[in-house]
Amino acid sequence: MSHACHHHHHQPSPGNTPAYRRVLWAALVINAAMAVIEISAGWRAGSLALWADALDFVGDAANYGASLAVLSAGLLWRARLAWLKGSAMAIFGVGVLARAAWAALHGEPPQAATMGIVGTLALLANVGVAVMLYAWREGDANMRAVWLCSRNDALGNVAVVAAAGAVALTGQAWPDLVVAVVMASLALHSSRDVLRQARAEIRAAA
Repeated sequence: MSHACHHHHHQPSPGNTPAYRRVLWAALVINAAMAVIEISAGWRAGSLALWADALDFVGDAANYGASLAVLSAGLLWRARLAWLKGSAMAIFGVGVLARAAWAALHGEPPQAATMGIVGTLALLANVGVAVMLYAWREGDANMRAVWLCSRNDALGNVAVVAAAGAVALTGQAWPDLVVAVVMASLALHSSRDVLRQARAEIRAAA
């Protein structure tokens, strides 16, 4: 649940090696797959926390793709990619908050079992990515930020699992809504930072 992860990819990385590229591609695929899984499971289980966590996976997948592009692309194209990513994060974040507001009035408790299972799977995915990136944790700022991002995102998964337990214990929807609102709010904060930096870099590179 670390919102500081989403603006690191503008710095060039010296890690332009086949091994590092393979790890970044694996991280991208894992995060994209988990985003799809959590969006689908969130819909079936009625869990906004899973949707919000999916937003984080979407942002991370874009980060890994951008990190790959950083190894060879110019500043203007990286900035344009960042602007698109920031816009998508903002749209999804607003959507989650709007859906949370509706659910607070009309929603039913989500399926705690599905939340717990998928949240645990997401935690394992983030830990696995962090382990893969561990060898590059002391690289340049971009490489270190990529590793820290995956490590810190596990906190979001822990929050989802905790919310699932609270939903199971209370039979109420509010734990799911609280986690969703916090995570979506952090995503919106990240989106603002990404868009601000992207606009500045687009102007500088134009």
